[in-house]
Amino acid sequence: MDKPFLAALFDVAVQAADPLTGIRAHLPEPPPSGRTVVIGAGKGAAQMAAALETLWPGPLTGIVVTRYGYGCETRGIEVLEAAHPVPDEAGLAAGARLLDLVSGLTENDLLIALVCGGGSALLPAPPEGLTLADEIAVNEVLLASGAPISAMNMVRKHVSRIKGGRLAAATHARVVSLLVSDIPGDNPAAIASGPTIPDASTRADALAIIAQYRLDLPAAVMTHLNGPAADAPMPDDPVFARHEHHIVASARVSLEAAADEARGRGVMPVILSDAMEGEARDVALVHAAIAREVLARGRPFSRPAVLLSGGETTVTLRGRGGRGGRNGEFALAMALAIDGHAIEVLAADTDGIDGSEDNAGAFADGTTVRRLRAAGIDPREMLERNDSYTSFSTIGDLHKTGPTGTNVNDFRAILIR
Repeated sequence: MDKPFLAALFDVAVQAADPLTGIRAHLPEPPPSGRTVVIGAGKGAAQMAAALETLWPGPLTGIVVTRYGYGCETRGIEVLEAAHPVPDEAGLAAGARLLDLVSGLTENDLLIALVCGGGSALLPAPPEGLTLADEIAVNEVLLASGAPISAMNMVRKHVSRIKGGRLAAATHARVVSLLVSDIPGDNPAAIASGPTIPDASTRADALAIIAQYRLDLPAAVMTHLNGPAADAPMPDDPVFARHEHHIVASARVSLEAAADEARGRGVMPVILSDAMEGEARDVALVHAAIAREVLARGRPFSRPAVLLSGGETTVTLRGRGGRGGRNGEFALAMALAIDGHAIEVLAADTDGIDGSEDNAGAFADGTTVRRLRAAGIDPREMLERNDSYTSFSTIGDLHKTGPTGTNVNDFRAILIR
């Protein structure tokens, strides 16, 4: 298996999502009078803060929140750490501090919001009548539901005092949001459930999602969602009149960079989509069918080729005790579908963590199934248990990078020699 080639494409994709380049291109002007304050949340928020500090012409203060172990050194911006993907008390305290900070600003001040994937879990702020335990329950149910990220965030934004534009609505300052998109389609209001960006979805939309996916949420949450307190501000609210936002990194840019790298190495790249959604195992079957067609008949692309895609798949939990994330699940399903074929795969999360484990993703090829069975592992049974991590760990095919400092979601590369 050509792991170095696949890993090189991943590395280039991650480098293209470096927030420094995008922030430089969208750096706002300092306010004529007043302060410039920074807030932020997400798995790459600390690195975004450090990048902003290198570019800003004057002093900066503020607070950003990131996942445990994802912090980095900053000069004037405080970095807090909290739990992801399920919120904790540290995140609750961080959310309260951000609300307190922004509410003290005036119309002469500038508030720069650095937002990226992971911010939904890192900023729990249950509305009146609900508790942190309620918000944790909402997150756990959503994560196990198989719902796409856009649907999950639509529910989350109606069970919060921060999400759905509420954090920006709490300040008198002008707000400039700089966003690293991990959302298929790059909807800015869906990134981290839009703490500074409102959208037009309603609590009725959230209730429809709950019904569609048969989500079993706490009674107190359902009571809240059926009342006007769950209503989020609309985009045409005058409070947002002076606000602006910019996407500084996205899956599209990362995939194009990986395509250039492949082309330079003599392999034709084909970008299937930067916004794929759906069950990881189902998306894997589609990728595998295309790859087998290329291998067998040289259509719709000639060989050698590498199929590239991004977006965010989902996993519906079926088993108990399984370990692994959506990219490992994709790779394991792909391994079953390409068994015996000269096809090689890397599926990994650009933030360096697939789900809640310590790997970014996993490699697979036409020999993976045989090697798993030789190690005493039934790959189909492991897929049904959602236990991709154990499978790939056993045969040494996990892809481990550590935190990357950015997050433009899934990266998939399928090589057909």
